[in-house]
Amino acid sequence: MPEFDMLVIGSGPGGQKAAIAAAKLGRRVAVVDRPDTVGGVSIHTGTIPSKTLREAVLYLTGLTQRDLYGQSYRLKDEITVADLTARTQHVVGREVDVIRSQLSRNQVTLLAGTGRFTDDHTVAIRDATGQDRLVTAENIVIATGTRPARPGLVEFDERTILDSDNVINLEKVPRSMVIVGAGVIGIEYASMFAALGSKVTVVEQRDRMLDFCDLEVVESLKYHLRDLAVTFRFGEKVAAVERHPRGTLTVLESGKKIPADAVMYSAGRQGLTDELDLARAGLTADARGRIEVDEHYRTSVPHIYAVGDVIGFPALAATAMEQGRTAAYHACGEPVHPMLDLQPIGIYTIPEISYVGRTEDQLTDESIPFEVGVARYRELARGQIIGDSHGMLKLLVCPDTRKLHGVHCFGTGATELIHIGQAVMGCGGTVDYLVDAVFNYPTLAESYKVAALDATNKIRQIDRLRD
Repeated sequence: MPEFDMLVIGSGPGGQKAAIAAAKLGRRVAVVDRPDTVGGVSIHTGTIPSKTLREAVLYLTGLTQRDLYGQSYRLKDEITVADLTARTQHVVGREVDVIRSQLSRNQVTLLAGTGRFTDDHTVAIRDATGQDRLVTAENIVIATGTRPARPGLVEFDERTILDSDNVINLEKVPRSMVIVGAGVIGIEYASMFAALGSKVTVVEQRDRMLDFCDLEVVESLKYHLRDLAVTFRFGEKVAAVERHPRGTLTVLESGKKIPADAVMYSAGRQGLTDELDLARAGLTADARGRIEVDEHYRTSVPHIYAVGDVIGFPALAATAMEQGRTAAYHACGEPVHPMLDLQPIGIYTIPEISYVGRTEDQLTDESIPFEVGVARYRELARGQIIGDSHGMLKLLVCPDTRKLHGVHCFGTGATELIHIGQAVMGCGGTVDYLVDAVFNYPTLAESYKVAALDATNKIRQIDRLRD
């Protein structure tokens, strides 16, 4: 008999939820991870530290209060790394305690060490002393996550040339910084360091950033970041990064040279599968270390599942959690609904971006007619109260069915507000529900009613012309 019904390799969001879901179904479950990384990358170097750092930046710089109290307003003149990391360390410590408690409370065995396959049902777990323990399981879930991809020609010293995992360990706030890559992580850190007063230059080989987002929202963010003295170098590639006693010099293929105190690379992620000995279990990974799965998150070996960032897009903590739960239910023979297509995307820039559904560009490319309803925070009483004059909510509405094609939000609380639109879309509701609904006043949620009225008024004008 196998020692466990389910063995989960990795304790990040996907691994946690898979383990706890199986345990609640009465299965014997174990999780493999190093004691110092319980909670995974999400807790220690990714989601939680970066989002906590963002809150500390907003609080200490007073950035969101400057429309009310003047552009010179600042809670603390000299913000140190210690000021920023104090809050981060507190939150990370509390989150690790919560995860350990949840695993213990659900009688999930935590096996300390790193795992590698010896066959498709057996994993060798190596502890801190180098000793191996063989563990067998009926079902295995791979939830090892990813690490930042590092170009081979760049010499990272984790002090002046860094990746997104160790940027939170900077010794001091840099006066100037180059960020290579204008993806989600790169732009999030660009906005944070710009808010701290660093002179930030973003280098991106594509001709625009966040090309999966609504163009108007991205342009609004770009305008806001330029107002914080961020410089963008689109269509540029890095030829070399030189380290000097007084800082770094980033040389672009076009010949431009950018001096800075520090350089951060945000050039994608690499799946943590190198040390798993996948071949012994009959599995393979692609060049980026990602494992292919089916709609149930099964690999090519039916009793081995993979969830989270290690399977690729969308590589979000929120989706990883649902993938883990879904995989555990399927492995245990429990009925489970497939994950809904309506996955909200949240980008924790300053200000935030969040959306659900399709963009204007996607609808136009598919020749799907739509009408746009917009609410701007500056028109809302709550927007005036909190001092956010830049935020906006956009609804994309089908003029015939009046259902929502997409919801896009930019500004304070965007990642919270988006769930109202997600719920309406998921339940098949129409823009008329938002028109008729009563929202608390004053709130940012009221923006849904304002945007819905804007869209329906435009649709009404078209209908009048037809009559």
